[in-house]
Amino acid sequence: MQQPIHTTTITFPEIRLQTRDAHKLRGYFGTLFKDHSPLLHNHLESGESHYRYPLVQYKVVNQQPMLMGFNEGGELLTNLFLKVQELELDGRIYPVLSKNIVNKRWEIGLEADLTKYRYQTLWMGLNQQNYRKYASEQDGQERLGQLKRIAISNVLAFYKAFGLILPKDQRILLNLEVREKSTQFKNQQMLAFTGGFTTNAVLPDFAGLGKSVARGFGTIKRI
Repeated sequence: MQQPIHTTTITFPEIRLQTRDAHKLRGYFGTLFKDHSPLLHNHLESGESHYRYPLVQYKVVNQQPMLMGFNEGGELLTNLFLKVQELELDGRIYPVLSKNIVNKRWEIGLEADLTKYRYQTLWMGLNQQNYRKYASEQDGQERLGQLKRIAISNVLAFYKAFGLILPKDQRILLNLEVREKSTQFKNQQMLAFTGGFTTNAVLPDFAGLGKSVARGFGTIKRI
């Protein structure tokens, strides 16, 4: 059972940023185009957060700013961002001399072959509740098992966001290889992870999995 989705990625090859600047991209474009669509900032008209998988995501991958759109989010990016002539981040103007845009169709679902994915940005797999469980567990294999279950649930949540519910006789196989990494998030020290996983699940390059994917966390790419 598979489900087609479309992705659009826009990159700005002459501009170099730090990975942590992804949230600045989100803030800049979310403000610049705030009247066009809540997809760009994932907030409702009331200002409240819209708790769904973000169809527009802002990332910095290998120092290159990237905008990622899924389905209607990709159409929105194509219509709006080809007009962008500059970026303004922290008072600094970055002229946009060129843009690379890639549209791609994917068939998400499970397949017989295994594919290896690497996190291009830090994966935030733990929330407050499961962090306490993780931190209290002394056994390394138990910790890894917990993270593996979370990684599988991330894939299932991604599939569900695009209308794909796996039949009960189909199971995600996943082998996780990650290392702990401390990071600053909203002025707080957070535990995140580098590394990757091997799985029978088909996932689009540069999709985000886990927490805070709109800000660029958990970006994956097949290797």
